[in-house]
Amino acid sequence: MNRLRLLLATNNVGKIAEYRELLRRVPLDLVTLGDLGKVLEPAEDGTTYRENAILKAGAFAAERPDLMVLADDSGLELAVFDGWPGIHSVRFAGPGANDATRRRLILGRLGYRPAPLRQARFVCAVAVAQGRQILIEGSGQLDGSIALAESGSGGFGYDPIFISSGHVHTLGELGQREKNRISHRALAVAQIRAFLAQAASAGGT
Repeated sequence: MNRLRLLLATNNVGKIAEYRELLRRVPLDLVTLGDLGKVLEPAEDGTTYRENAILKAGAFAAERPDLMVLADDSGLELAVFDGWPGIHSVRFAGPGANDATRRRLILGRLGYRPAPLRQARFVCAVAVAQGRQILIEGSGQLDGSIALAESGSGGFGYDPIFISSGHVHTLGELGQREKNRISHRALAVAQIRAFLAQAASAGGT
């Protein structure tokens, strides 16, 4: 019986590491774009995380109908700025900007605003596709606030400046196991894990 092969439609090494951990108990073979030598970059011109996740999943699934594809879109939303940067969380700083630059710009714009004005949340939408069909979707949200300064070297992206509700340390300080228990991506994956497990038990494609 063939094992299910699931393509992770991202080049973000941090996301890939998280998905490997979040799906480690599902008997499937994870395939990365690097494994395939893929350079396809679908346009992320949707107006919501869900739309962008579907666009990415659909684009890769149409090109590789032999694989099931998982794609996501996620972002950081600051309450005081009406949800900015949101779906533009990676692109708002311009081409070539790295995670450190984006964190610095977020902290700079917030300045020394007090805690009530530092409320934020992470949002994630995931979509699984095969061929030209979206098979299942999931979403997750993690509420919290933005720290006054970076702390911690774990995780990726905005983790070193984000403090989840009920914690005093940033996600960058929590450690991968704890982050994967509470994160927006973990909550989204929880909604599709049973589907993937069932597909895997059926033998994949």
